[in-house]
Amino acid sequence: MRSITTLQDVDSGSIGFNNIDVNKNPKELKKVLGYLPQSFGVYPKMSAEKFVSHIALLKGIVNKGERKDCVNYLLNKVNLYDKKHLAIDSFSGGMKQRVGIAQALIGDPKLIIVDEPTAGLDPSERHKLHNIFSEISENSILILSTHILEDIENLCSKLAIMNEGKIVFNNTIENGILDIENKVYTKEIEIEELDNFKNSHNVISSKHIGDHKLKITVFSEDNIPGFEYKSPTLEDVYFNKTFKK
Repeated sequence: MRSITTLQDVDSGSIGFNNIDVNKNPKELKKVLGYLPQSFGVYPKMSAEKFVSHIALLKGIVNKGERKDCVNYLLNKVNLYDKKHLAIDSFSGGMKQRVGIAQALIGDPKLIIVDEPTAGLDPSERHKLHNIFSEISENSILILSTHILEDIENLCSKLAIMNEGKIVFNNTIENGILDIENKVYTKEIEIEELDNFKNSHNVISSKHIGDHKLKITVFSEDNIPGFEYKSPTLEDVYFNKTFKK
């Protein structure tokens, strides 16, 4: 993601967006790029309005009237217009993330990259961000990096899974689930039995279900006697693709 956003050079390969060679013309990409890193710096005593206006100025919107209209539009879009005069350090984590989204949308970017935007947020704030991202993705390409499966299920039409620096899956969620249809099984076992099952089966995940009990999920091309068939989920896709045999 740092390479795509031109924050670091690549050692090999190429990155292209529309007709832009990102490696050769990073400034051209920045003209159409919006970026929200996992941790983004703010001036905590500055109001949301002044902060977004400051970033807009840095992005080249020098006309005061145009900049004011832009800031008001974006803060209204992320539901912070009525809080625009408040200092950012008085905001909740979700509100700060919405300020970050507002600054990422300056200039109507065609490519938007967000890194772990909902980490640590309560369900209400996560729901608000989901609605914002859904609206954004109608007119722009949105690349979302997250470990929260709810984000992926609600927002993403396409999924890539990276494991140890390599892309091990790049397809739709639906195709990922279809790929393991009729190949996922589950069984309740005693905790002390786990190692034996790992030695004899492809145990891709396990979950505590009570005192001394586990529910294990196993991937197998063939039917396994004594196991129940499990309707596969996105979590199963992830564990199967990152499973070490």
